[in-house]
Amino acid sequence: MELVDKPLTFNEALSAAGIGLSDVIVFRHRPYEAELNRIFEWIAAERSDLFDCYQSTHSARVEGALTRAKFVASFIRYGGGSAVFVGLHAIRSFRTITTQECIARPKHQELMSLGMVGIKATDGRTHLIEFDLPTLQWHADWKGRLIIDWPPPDRSWWRWADRNTFSIEALLLESAFAKMMPPWDQLVFTWQELSVLPASWAAAMSQWRGIYLIRDLGDGKPYVGSAYGAENILQRWREYARSGHGGNKHLRGRDPANFHFAILQRLSPDLSDAEVIKAESTWKERLLSRWPSGLNDN
Repeated sequence: MELVDKPLTFNEALSAAGIGLSDVIVFRHRPYEAELNRIFEWIAAERSDLFDCYQSTHSARVEGALTRAKFVASFIRYGGGSAVFVGLHAIRSFRTITTQECIARPKHQELMSLGMVGIKATDGRTHLIEFDLPTLQWHADWKGRLIIDWPPPDRSWWRWADRNTFSIEALLLESAFAKMMPPWDQLVFTWQELSVLPASWAAAMSQWRGIYLIRDLGDGKPYVGSAYGAENILQRWREYARSGHGGNKHLRGRDPANFHFAILQRLSPDLSDAEVIKAESTWKERLLSRWPSGLNDN
């Protein structure tokens, strides 16, 4: 018997589950905004609420297709010509909303704070359709692990499953969304990014004590802080993410959307309070972070 080397396809996986290919639209999301695109894997992995909002509204042409479909298979770009699986979604319902209602949605506003410049679906329109796309449990373990080939042209970001063949390139052992964290001294986050940090990164940072820097890009002024004893750097930063100022006098009243966070020095959790305060004071002197040249009060 002659053996035929035929690649497995995502289409066959859908058909094996009794899902009609003519009922499925396949998305390959690729935000055109560089800032949002840089952290889109984090959103897919950690913030399903934001991901759902992102794919809930579309241009008129995509709307028309979605009203005829029953399922959405969501992927995001994975290099050139490939895509990584996020989930299979049912098209449960849809409703017409105004452009103003669309942009005013809290999750939409949060996406804009992460770099989305609005939404092309609203360009020149007064109304659009919002889709409710709940995630199904179908192969949930493939999330971040299933890699498929995306047929050319690369710019065509959505396809009908019955009109295209999606060959399976790989099923990774580890999620592609859990990228290796850079060394601590190369980490720089915006205030908005603190809410979408990968879980593995957050777990590592929750062990770290040390001296950190917050810089207000609005005027360039620095603030130097420390985390020691029972506190960790991530815990302190998340307090800033929650309140916008962390209780610090000269951070109050400023726009936290301008804040950038970095670690200046990691310290042993066993270091005495006096030694930490001394190290913190040294950094304040070196960076001129005391008021009025900086944002530290003392």
